[in-house]
Amino acid sequence: MSDDTTTDATDIRRLDEDTVARIAAGEVVERPASAVKELVENSLDAGADSVDVTVEDGGTELIRVADDGDGMGEADLRAAVRQHTTSKIDGLEDLESGIATLGFRGEALHTIGSVSKLTIRSRPQGDDGVGTELVYEGGDVVSVEPTGCPAGTVVEVADLFYNTPARRKFLKTTATEFAHVNRVVTRYALANPDVAVSLTHDGREVFATTGQGDLQAAVLAVYGREVASSMIPVEADGDELPVGPVESITGLVSHPETNRSSREYLATYVNGRAVSADAVREGIMGAYGTQLGGDRYPFVALFLEVPGDAVDVNVHPRKREVRFGDDDAVRRQVDSAVESALLEHGLLRSRAPRGRSAPEETRLEPGGNGGSTGRPATTDSSIEEGEATDPRGRTTGPDSATELPEPGDAGAESEPESTAPGNLGTGPESAPPSDDPTPRVEERDTVEESNADAPRGARSVEERTATDPETAPDRDDDPTGPEDDVAPGADDDRERRFSGPTEQRTLGGEAANGEGTEFETLPALRVLGQYADTYLVCEAPDGLVLVDQHAADERVNYERLREAFADDPAAQSLASPVELELTAAEAEAFESYREALARLGFHANRVDDRTVAVTTVPAVLEETLEPPRLRDVLTSFVEGDREAGAETIDALADEFLGDLACHPSITGNTSLTEGSVVDLLSALDDCENPYNCPHGRPVIVRLEDGEIEDRFERDYPGHRG
Repeated sequence: MSDDTTTDATDIRRLDEDTVARIAAGEVVERPASAVKELVENSLDAGADSVDVTVEDGGTELIRVADDGDGMGEADLRAAVRQHTTSKIDGLEDLESGIATLGFRGEALHTIGSVSKLTIRSRPQGDDGVGTELVYEGGDVVSVEPTGCPAGTVVEVADLFYNTPARRKFLKTTATEFAHVNRVVTRYALANPDVAVSLTHDGREVFATTGQGDLQAAVLAVYGREVASSMIPVEADGDELPVGPVESITGLVSHPETNRSSREYLATYVNGRAVSADAVREGIMGAYGTQLGGDRYPFVALFLEVPGDAVDVNVHPRKREVRFGDDDAVRRQVDSAVESALLEHGLLRSRAPRGRSAPEETRLEPGGNGGSTGRPATTDSSIEEGEATDPRGRTTGPDSATELPEPGDAGAESEPESTAPGNLGTGPESAPPSDDPTPRVEERDTVEESNADAPRGARSVEERTATDPETAPDRDDDPTGPEDDVAPGADDDRERRFSGPTEQRTLGGEAANGEGTEFETLPALRVLGQYADTYLVCEAPDGLVLVDQHAADERVNYERLREAFADDPAAQSLASPVELELTAAEAEAFESYREALARLGFHANRVDDRTVAVTTVPAVLEETLEPPRLRDVLTSFVEGDREAGAETIDALADEFLGDLACHPSITGNTSLTEGSVVDLLSALDDCENPYNCPHGRPVIVRLEDGEIEDRFERDYPGHRG
């Protein structure tokens, strides 16, 4: 078709350049922090030794980024504000071979200037003449004239989104917007410890790094002494890493006990670029394993060097995400590097739970008893000299609390096993009948830890056996399972796995009758069991109901908390004030949310720029919160995804109650008795909204009879009934 084809009869039209520019700006400049990111990257690409960032009102009124980099002359300035102009790359070949600079799209100054009043003053290094000032408003060059200025570049962004009111309307509070700005500047301060980076908000210096090339000193500047002193160096490359695209991994990670309730402080970099990558984050969290709770995150500044052709940085308009050619390999490499660093400093125990040797640490020699001697032979592993492992893989030796049982020693101890998914009973007492030849799947060891914190009858096996002897297994009355070849000394273990009463019991110890329970809001439910020790499986009159036990308990706790805080929250005065050191971001948020903190029962006074003294803490659910939880409250306030204008004190307090309700709630991977399940469902039925947790997740999933029949195609001719 000819390009000259008339378009008079069509509704499709070409957008004018101003509209196109504003649409593009919306992709690149989402909020003040987006503009700060682009400008700081330009300063670093210009070879600056110092970068000073100043913002007012969270960056909505003013952003100023000043550097001592290469600087620009008049011709460079005029070209820099045009669309798709850059000095970073020449073409597609540079894009595909790997990008060494932080910026490369050629959009930053043009798009920022399209939605703000932009002023740039710059003078090239070594030029003794005057500099140049360019004013760019709403996408148009307003003026270009000589000006006196130091070598380098100063960019001022005033009245951001003044000509796009819809975008400005959806900005968050000043504290939230500044938190995003702080995150960006912090990321690049840590990535470039040889550059002196400072951040000032509303005339107050938030932090300033020295620029002396010391990463630990940079961490000290942005996070404080407490965090800096807990950081552990990570350094791995070459043969020290599993096979994968990452050539080296360096940086710092924190002691497991130094953590926060947010991912805010997971700073990860690929080839010097601050990015978010699931594979990297999952590798870090995998290395910590169970040393951190499911809702806690360490402080991290981790740098990955990856060949340019193994990572794609051109997958996001704001360049904050990357894509690897092999995510799984990257995950393994990061996990290995971080775990090795933590192990070297004695901060992690072996991956093997309860002292058992990990599979890769042992090998079985051919021999009797079905091809095994029953005694693993050690290889080049982490087992210390003088140690051995018993037939179940437990490490023994001079420092071990467990002696290696001799063959035929019937008195050898064995470890209790947790219940398999699908059983309401917990622990070995709920083992399948002895005539069931199918071995039970052993649960992970974290079940025992979860039980320790879980309320409502989620007691551990040992607790229930000790307090209720009737539920303890009577091995003399139950036959063992099928005779299999087992390692010497494992007879007790086999009995524990295949024996035990099968009758379910309620919390009161009575036999559970399995009858349905009538509710006022919820449908009548008959408890069938648990799936994966996480979901309650119930039969309803018209189908099957799955209940997320954590979400259900979270809803119950939230409504209890909300009722308790309806008037004046119960608070506990501390015998003496507890001083807390805050990070730069937390300290800045403290001023904005002090009233909200007091509304919850946290009373604190500022000692200095980074320290507060907590005098009163909330007392909730028969528990007095620890003073450090104040940091988590600040985080929940700042990170809340609230609509603009809704950040009232009551709304902030309510949002934290939702987060607070999560912690004492029954966790997943927790086995429950039928009685505790019915209690939980009864409490859920009393809730104002039993169908969603306070964070909006569903509590109940319903599968109607018709849907189940459709899935099994029971309407197929000749197959009904």
